[in-house]
Amino acid sequence: MDKKRILIVDDDENIAELISLYLIKECFDTEIAGNGEEALAKFKTYKPHLMLLDIMLPGIDGYDVCREIRKSSNVPIIMLSAKGEVFDKVLGLKIGADDYMVKPFDSNELVARVQAILRRVNDSAEDKADNDGDKEEVVNFEGLSVNLTSYSVIYNGSLIEMPPKELELLYFMASRPNQVFTREQLLDKIWGYDYVGDTRTVDVHVKRIREKIKDENDWAIATVWGIGYKFEVK
Repeated sequence: MDKKRILIVDDDENIAELISLYLIKECFDTEIAGNGEEALAKFKTYKPHLMLLDIMLPGIDGYDVCREIRKSSNVPIIMLSAKGEVFDKVLGLKIGADDYMVKPFDSNELVARVQAILRRVNDSAEDKADNDGDKEEVVNFEGLSVNLTSYSVIYNGSLIEMPPKELELLYFMASRPNQVFTREQLLDKIWGYDYVGDTRTVDVHVKRIREKIKDENDWAIATVWGIGYKFEVK
């Protein structure tokens, strides 16, 4: 079985090497990049299954690296920041990061998060393979089409740019109309595990979705006070 490839992006060579050792011990294959430009170049040639991306990098910083990758790829990204650094979690989520960790971190926790994200991605791929090969995963409502197969959202005839997690969250709720989900359930279903125990992650994503698509007469993204959210079909 081929090893999963992890691209480690950190300008601190000692930290990068240490992370690499942790992951190699758990039978991952690793590659290290020391700056943003090198990260983008190695991403194309190495084709990682997951990226560990430091925020503070010389030249192109981690945020811009993440933005650039999200233009063409849904590869999971875990952002890293040193304790004491200003880290904008909301911005990280907004541009498509899957998770974040603050250094120094426990090696077992790092490995567990990497494994959890890759397991979720693998389960999702297997689910799609189990479906009819020609069948698209798409939901359609008045003025709205959410296609999980092509990762595209059409709203009132226009293609809407939406990061992977926003699209997956929208599709999950829209494909289960009128079903109420708690924030914890949505965290588990979309992120595959407890995202640092912070349910605000869901609120941030719902807010971003609502900024891009507005409720229609026939449907709405509804807040169920004290519980969570639902895609309401009237």
